[in-house]
Amino acid sequence: MTADGTVSSGAEPVAGVRVRPVAGYIGAEITGVDLAGPPDDAVTALIRDAVLRWKVVFFRGQRLDHAAHVAFARRFGVPVVLGRRGGASPADFPEVETTADRLELGGRFGMEHEEWLRRRRHTLLRGWHCDHGARIDPPAATILRAETVPPYGGDTTWANLAAAYAGLSAPVRAFVDGLRAEHRLGVGYQPRPGDDGYLRHLLDHQVASVHPLVRVHPETGERVLFVNGYYLEQIQDVSRPESAALLEMLLEQAVRPEYTVRFRWEPGSVAFWDNRATVHLAPGDHTQVDAPRIMHRVMLQGDVPAGVDGRPSEPLTGTAVGKW
Repeated sequence: MTADGTVSSGAEPVAGVRVRPVAGYIGAEITGVDLAGPPDDAVTALIRDAVLRWKVVFFRGQRLDHAAHVAFARRFGVPVVLGRRGGASPADFPEVETTADRLELGGRFGMEHEEWLRRRRHTLLRGWHCDHGARIDPPAATILRAETVPPYGGDTTWANLAAAYAGLSAPVRAFVDGLRAEHRLGVGYQPRPGDDGYLRHLLDHQVASVHPLVRVHPETGERVLFVNGYYLEQIQDVSRPESAALLEMLLEQAVRPEYTVRFRWEPGSVAFWDNRATVHLAPGDHTQVDAPRIMHRVMLQGDVPAGVDGRPSEPLTGTAVGKW
């Protein structure tokens, strides 16, 4: 670490660009970069290195439109094109998803958005997730930019799953290294009494994969505790009570405060995170604020996770590599 708090990394330094950590295990703010440029090769290499090192990096005061957002993402991989988006997403940019689309989901099935959220996130750990973790090839990274944010509330929190794994005791690490778990869309949803349109939708559009409980990061070689509260249903080869106890213990480990960072959004803020090595928690405190929160995200195509033994994940239903 340099005297001004800048952390040196494997990438060559770039004049005027700083990478400043914002928490002990995860998160750094990068200044001196205009993402709409888009960045040249040296800055791109520095950003890539910082994402791998700090798991999520933040930029402020950026002036990205949809085209520049996609162009920036292409410097780091192939953007995902979703098969279906909501009405808030820009029709001319299929790589961009506007998070306000989620506000439409409950209404499609006869629920207010708040009820839909309560039925999906009914425990303290349930909301923590990586993006599209039930797929056989979850996105490698996500780049989220803020267009409009409320005057207070609406923060996002991330947790470092590599640090969480390293923080386990040696006997527990050895135990979980060999386990695999089923990840499934809609796990834990609490149905409404009687006919529930959303439950029928989940049953008709199942997405599920078996992933290693510990994956090896394809770029850093780190072992990552590949758990989340949103998709992970059952650890294989153990009983359901054993699985439930293990998952609660591992999820609590993953989101211990020291492994997390919380980000206060401003218009023009951008967060770029490694979806293979983090889980994040979308905010739940801004809905009571009478102000819009408009965010746009681009995800980068990912690979099939592999475990410590080299075994890749296996698709169960509704998912295929590269097919969205």
